[in-house]
Amino acid sequence: MQIPDAEQLLVQLTEQMRPHVRPSTCLVGIYTGGVWIAERLAMSLNLDQPVGSIDVSFYRDDYGRGAPLRRDLRRSNIPFEVEGAEIVIVDDVLYTGRTLRAALNELFDYGRPARVDVAVLADRGGRELPIAARFCPAEIPLAVGQTLQLTRDAEERLSLSLIEAK
Repeated sequence: MQIPDAEQLLVQLTEQMRPHVRPSTCLVGIYTGGVWIAERLAMSLNLDQPVGSIDVSFYRDDYGRGAPLRRDLRRSNIPFEVEGAEIVIVDDVLYTGRTLRAALNELFDYGRPARVDVAVLADRGGRELPIAARFCPAEIPLAVGQTLQLTRDAEERLSLSLIEAK
């Protein structure tokens, strides 16, 4: 299977979003890949607001149910007023929808936005919840046991890799 170039997907995502965002639009990236993408989008789209970040670990529906807790927990940071804001939640790959559900739950703890959209580099299918991305340049259907992993090198260049379960 040919995995698209993440940098090219980022260009396409930027162009999809450009007609729909204003300088006041706020971006919130989900750790870690979503934050990397949100930072790049904010620069390319010339947005006025600083980029927010969310670690959804404690908002996941599997928290406390035997799922291992990540060791690299980060503090969520929403450096703008959520109440009444137009917000785009950014993640790298959309799969079951559970991470985005957790991000929405956490975001609403900060206030009630006027609008929330979702932007991802790729949708891999396999939804368990009725959640979709408004902005998504690629649909890459994967089999059970396969995942897409976003990485960033020292020059901050993004790349996607296909990972097979062992």
